[in-house]
Amino acid sequence: MPVEFVGMISTHDVSETRPATGPVVDVDYTRRFAQAHEQAGFDRILIAQSSGSPDPNQVAAFAAAHTERLGLLVAHRPGFLAPTVAARTFATLDQFSGGRVAVHIITGGHDAEQRRDGDYLTKDERYARTDDYLTVVKRAWTSDEPFDHEGPYYRLADFRSDVRPVQEPRIPLYFGGSSEAAYRVGGKHADTFALWGEPLAETAEQIARVRAAAEAAGRTDVPGISVSFRPILGRTDEEAWERARGILGTIEQRGSTLGWRRGTQLSGGAAPENVGSQRLLAAAAKADLHDRALWTATAKATGAGGNSTALVGSPETVAQALLDYVDIGATTLLIRGYDPLDDALDYGRELLPLVRQEVARRDAAAARAAAEAATAVPAAGAR
Repeated sequence: MPVEFVGMISTHDVSETRPATGPVVDVDYTRRFAQAHEQAGFDRILIAQSSGSPDPNQVAAFAAAHTERLGLLVAHRPGFLAPTVAARTFATLDQFSGGRVAVHIITGGHDAEQRRDGDYLTKDERYARTDDYLTVVKRAWTSDEPFDHEGPYYRLADFRSDVRPVQEPRIPLYFGGSSEAAYRVGGKHADTFALWGEPLAETAEQIARVRAAAEAAGRTDVPGISVSFRPILGRTDEEAWERARGILGTIEQRGSTLGWRRGTQLSGGAAPENVGSQRLLAAAAKADLHDRALWTATAKATGAGGNSTALVGSPETVAQALLDYVDIGATTLLIRGYDPLDDALDYGRELLPLVRQEVARRDAAAARAAAEAATAVPAAGAR
């Protein structure tokens, strides 16, 4: 089965190692950034959301207008739009983009961040609201008849949308989180469950919990799994590690002068509220280097704000490291760099082809083996 590659764009040039340049909405940069991912061969781009960032739906619409085939993974926080309005919003975008939309559900792991937009529910209440919200959204995308809904957070009567998604049966849903509530709600609703890049053993444990939650919810299908990393490439492993040490030094220098407020790590050393960041910091406390190439020092330096663990090495080494995650069940790989636009182009030239070629080789070998097994059964029976 082919692996899906997801990149990530922003509306201006900034990263943990690069001070922000240009206006918050830099139209030319956003256009070039989206087009760079299409040129590099990514399947989708994630457009993130925060309480102070540009509206991801409009960024996605702009990116769609300036690309031809690139998929759009639009981050969305349930609770700030009525679910019926959200369903129509994304269905409209799916129509104008020619069926390229997916929605990444971010329930919200930080109370202070949620309150900036006026959301004072507790974390468990937010997940309960997300469950109710997605029940309505999915039905709005698929129902041919008007319907009523009476849930703990949303109540509506005689709803039917005139605009439906291009994609059948509906727009794909991605879902992020690492708490028990996230497993429960995401296991019930997600087409793809998104994890941050932990060591292989811990990632396999999370995958098992997501699958168990899906089974407990009565699903007969298995959610896909997305794992995210920050690859640091060099022509050789040694060159990559030299570059990685330089990146870490810049992160630490910027953090010491500016103070990190990455949504999880507040200035003053406060512990992150969300379980995903806590897990990354726990892995970093055990060791800087895990498995083949997973480096957690960058997560430690930023308080594990977002997908912050790196894979360090030559393209061949990092490709094999990504394939290790495919081997344990990853179907989507979300990668972004510290030099965001140039790294995306480098990944397209040097990394994506290696992973895709190996996945295709394995798929072809499995198909041949299955065909040989099928033809061998009658012969054995004939004897």
